[in-house]
Amino acid sequence: MAQIHWFPGHMKKALNNITEKIKLVDVVIEILDARAPFSSINPDLEKVIKNKKRLAVLSKIDLADDSLTRYWADKLSNDFDMLISLNLNNPKSAKTLVNAVSKLGEEKHAKEKAKGMKPQPIKTMIIGIPNVGKSSLINRLANRKAAGVQNKPGYTRGEQFIKVSNDFVLLDTPGVLPMNYENKVAATNLALVGAIREDILPNDVLVSSLLKILRNSYPNALLDRYGIETIGEDQDVVSKVAIKRGLISSDTADNIVRAEAILLKDFKDGRLGKITLEK
Repeated sequence: MAQIHWFPGHMKKALNNITEKIKLVDVVIEILDARAPFSSINPDLEKVIKNKKRLAVLSKIDLADDSLTRYWADKLSNDFDMLISLNLNNPKSAKTLVNAVSKLGEEKHAKEKAKGMKPQPIKTMIIGIPNVGKSSLINRLANRKAAGVQNKPGYTRGEQFIKVSNDFVLLDTPGVLPMNYENKVAATNLALVGAIREDILPNDVLVSSLLKILRNSYPNALLDRYGIETIGEDQDVVSKVAIKRGLISSDTADNIVRAEAILLKDFKDGRLGKITLEK
């Protein structure tokens, strides 16, 4: 597989804006997809964060393997000032995040108090790769539809300040991917979870990678959804998916393509169970 490049003009602009505006904030909130947390870390963003307080959020834990979410939370915790795991569909997730930000802002408020100042709102910036749950989290925090939500990468285009409370303001930013991925496994993982546009990597490549993970770690993942008991050769599995989903012939090229898309969407939407791509 050749080196994978996907860096549209709006991402370069977004990275420049983040670099320019990060000096205005006290805390950087970095969202990572719990299904591929290591691959979710963007080294280009890491370079511009510098000495800011950093809060990592493992998002979409409702779709990820619970034991591996705990593993990654422990493994990555030393790289951040604080790390929390959130199910963004849970209304309590907003309170968990607000409490974490408040804790990270204690030092700032103590300095302001020592100078005789009234404590100022904690200014935060939310960053991450596309489609990792930033907009959903912002909407949960603001208790309204403050940011657009769409299940495809690159949907949030412009940055905007959002008042969460009198003590907490948030700068939203569009999702930014690295300029290229020398690590092909990371690129494939991000395509599987929907952070990279579907047309960047062929579906058959993604299906092959997904089925390899399922064979090794989740051998029963296809049983409830499709009645497939053994995850055999890729083509055989896709043919069975085509038949189970009522595609008249499993052998035609069109039906194979459609079955591949069904399999990938079912994984992305959590219909194959709670699966984490990285160990």
